[in-house]
Amino acid sequence: MTEGLILLLAFLLTALLCWRFSSPESLFHVLDHPGDRSLHHTATPRSGGIAIVIATLLAWIMAVALGRLPGNEFLLWLAAGVLLLAVVGGIDDRRDLSPLKRLLAQLLAAFFLLAADLVPDSLLLPGRNLVLPCYLAFVLVLLFILWMTNLYNFMDGMDGFAGGMTIIGFGTMAWLGWRAADPGFALAALVVVAAVAGFLLFNFPPARIFMGDAGAPVLGYLAAAFMLQADREGLFPLWVGLLIFSPFIVDATYTLLRRLLAGKKIWQAHREHVYQRLVQSGWSHRRTVAWAYLLMLGAAISSIVALKLNPQVQWVILAGWIGIYLAIFLFTAHKEKQDS
Repeated sequence: MTEGLILLLAFLLTALLCWRFSSPESLFHVLDHPGDRSLHHTATPRSGGIAIVIATLLAWIMAVALGRLPGNEFLLWLAAGVLLLAVVGGIDDRRDLSPLKRLLAQLLAAFFLLAADLVPDSLLLPGRNLVLPCYLAFVLVLLFILWMTNLYNFMDGMDGFAGGMTIIGFGTMAWLGWRAADPGFALAALVVVAAVAGFLLFNFPPARIFMGDAGAPVLGYLAAAFMLQADREGLFPLWVGLLIFSPFIVDATYTLLRRLLAGKKIWQAHREHVYQRLVQSGWSHRRTVAWAYLLMLGAAISSIVALKLNPQVQWVILAGWIGIYLAIFLFTAHKEKQDS
């Protein structure tokens, strides 16, 4: 009952704040004007991320006060990183900070997680455990946090897209945490789900509000933090978390590599992600989001099932997903040629 009230608080508070921030009279009514590199066609408020962060942090505080969450070092460092990224992102939404300033803030937030002792000394793969040198583990974790923080921002370019990935991804991690007998981890993840569900009421196509830079980077940061925490506590290995969020990770990484090979500036806004290319080739926002949700659910279900299987089958599942993503890339390229 208490957990339900905490989740209800996160949901209702986000929904109420998103409703308020959508009003031109609100101090947080900051408009995202459409441009050549955007998919929307009308100016839309982009302060939904502020609502998500406020609701998440307040719900966590309530959970700690009621004894449903441990006020441990991990949660304190995590909350500090979330607050830092949200403040910097909110400023960026208003003033367009330089990439260097955003990167410095992200580096500081990443070091908060390193201070929480989330650097593993080994990498657990299906049937294998690779011991990592301390310096290599440190660098890999730092890059992983930075990449997750940024790729979520890259992928937040279509109505309902990042919100759906968050609900499915964090919901899956909550289920795995609960199954591994860690109700605190599960509740912390479900708070994020509830908060984003309140936002999604206003963001599902056609969106009335966007996350903005105060929201999307925070969610990527949280995804990295929860995956690392789960790996450290033995709830589920890191590769399972990567599979859960693979629809975002694969698209963002694939697009980044394409732009690098083409000699383009990777930090500039663009419309070259797979989901953006599908919309430009004629798919509606709703159709694209619906198929994306099916892909996300497939990855989530696969991760849950894979944990119960032997390592050989786990490798087969991972290979199967590589094939699925290759097929998606080929389908997208074929559709673009048809419509050109």
